[in-house]
Amino acid sequence: MSNGFLRVDGEKVVDQKGNTVILRGAGLGGWMNMENFITGYPGHERQHRATMLQVLGKEKQEFFFDKFLEYFFIEDDAKFFASLGLNCIRLPFNYRHFEDDMNPRVLKESGFKHLDRVIDLCSKHKIYTILDMHALPGGQNPDWHCDSGSNYAAFWDHKDYQDRTIWLWEQIAIHYKSNPWIAGYNPINEPCDALHYRLPAFYDRIEPKIRAIDPHHILWLDGNTFAMEWKSFEHVLPNAAYSIHDYAAMGFPLGERFKGTPEQISSLERTFLRKASFMQNHKVVAWNGEFGPSQLKIYDKYQIPWSIWLYKDVGIQGMVYTDPDSLWNKTIQPFLEKKRRLQLDCWGKYPSPEISSVIGPLAKFIDEVCPEATNTYPTSWNTQRHLARAVMETFMAHAFAVEFASLLKSFSMQELDEAAKSFRFDRCVQRKGLNKIMSEHAKGREL
Repeated sequence: MSNGFLRVDGEKVVDQKGNTVILRGAGLGGWMNMENFITGYPGHERQHRATMLQVLGKEKQEFFFDKFLEYFFIEDDAKFFASLGLNCIRLPFNYRHFEDDMNPRVLKESGFKHLDRVIDLCSKHKIYTILDMHALPGGQNPDWHCDSGSNYAAFWDHKDYQDRTIWLWEQIAIHYKSNPWIAGYNPINEPCDALHYRLPAFYDRIEPKIRAIDPHHILWLDGNTFAMEWKSFEHVLPNAAYSIHDYAAMGFPLGERFKGTPEQISSLERTFLRKASFMQNHKVVAWNGEFGPSQLKIYDKYQIPWSIWLYKDVGIQGMVYTDPDSLWNKTIQPFLEKKRRLQLDCWGKYPSPEISSVIGPLAKFIDEVCPEATNTYPTSWNTQRHLARAVMETFMAHAFAVEFASLLKSFSMQELDEAAKSFRFDRCVQRKGLNKIMSEHAKGREL
C-alpha cells in the first residue's frame, strides 16, 4: 500500500500523511528511449529501428525489439533496485511508442504494454516512478537522445509539435491519473530553447491541460539548455518540482580525474548551487534528474531528490551492464571499437587524434572567418562540438546504421531472443562499487 499521492510542500516532497519522501534512484535510459552509447548502435533510435526493419524484415524486427523491452527490466531488476534502498526510477520514453508522425493524434495503446508492466513491478516493490518524455515530436534539443535525426530542435518553431505533445500528455494523464505509485510527470527532457522564453510559456500551457485531467501528480520541470538554465522563468507552478541535470566532466574519459579533493568538491558544489539558484530563490523542490556519482555528498548536504544516469547499459556507466561474453556484446564488440575510434557517439567519448585532425582545423577555420559562429546556441558548445554533432554523430553515424543492423542479419528467431536476453538481469554484471555508494547515500532518504 502506498501512502497516497506524493505532492510538493515548499522545498520538500511529502506523502498524503505529510511525511517527507526524498526520492532517490536512477534513470532507465536506453529502454523505451534507446540511446546509441547505452545499447551500442550508431546514430538515432529512429534510424536504428528503420535499418533493423530493412535488414531483418518486419517479423524479426518486431520480435527482437519486443523481447528487448521485455528483458531489459524484469522483476529481478526491481528486487535488486529496492534491495539497495533506492525508491524511485525515472522512466524515459520516446513519443513514437504512442504516436506516429504519419498518423498524429491517434493513440497507440500498444505503447502502454511495457510501461504498465514496469510501473506495476516497481510499485510491487515500493518503488516510485517518474514518467519522462525523453523524445518529443520535432525534437526539443539538438542532441541524439531526443531522436529527431538531426541537430535541429524543431519543437520550438512549430506550434503543432507542441500541441501534439500536450495532447499526448493528456492521454498519458488519463491512463495513469489514479496510480499513486507514479511520483509524477517529467514533460520534457533537457529542453533547449534558443530564445529561452518559449520553455516557461510552454509549461504555462501544458500545466492546466494536465491538471484538468489529473490534479494529483507532481510535474517535474526541467530547466532550459539541457536542464541547466532558468532565464525567463519568473514564477513557479503549483505542485511542481524543478529539475537540473548536474553533470560534471570529472571522472569521464575527456575530463579531469575525480579524486575527491576539497577543491574539486567545492567546485562541484558551486556548480550545483548555480544551477539550482532558481529553486533556492523560490523555495521550491530542486530535483537532480541526471548526474554522475561524484556529487552525492553534496546532494546529501542539501537533502535533494536525485536520479543518477543510468541503470543499465553495455558497460559504459550503468549500475548493471551486459556481460562482455554475452551474445549481444560479442556480436557488436568490433563495431563498438570502430565507434570509439571514429567518435560516432558523443557520450563516453575517448580522445581520437584521427578525428581531431579532421574536425579541429575546420572548426578553427570557421571561428576565424566567422567569429559569430562561437555564439551559436547552445553556447556551452564550441564550434568543434557543433561540427561533431552535425557531421560525426548525425551524418556519418547514420551511414553506419545498415552495417550495424547487418551484424544480426543471419540470426534466427532463437538467436535474436538470445541476443535480447543479454540485457536480462540474471545475465548481466553488477557494478558493485557504484551500487555500494548509491546504497550508502539512499539509506537516509526518508526523514
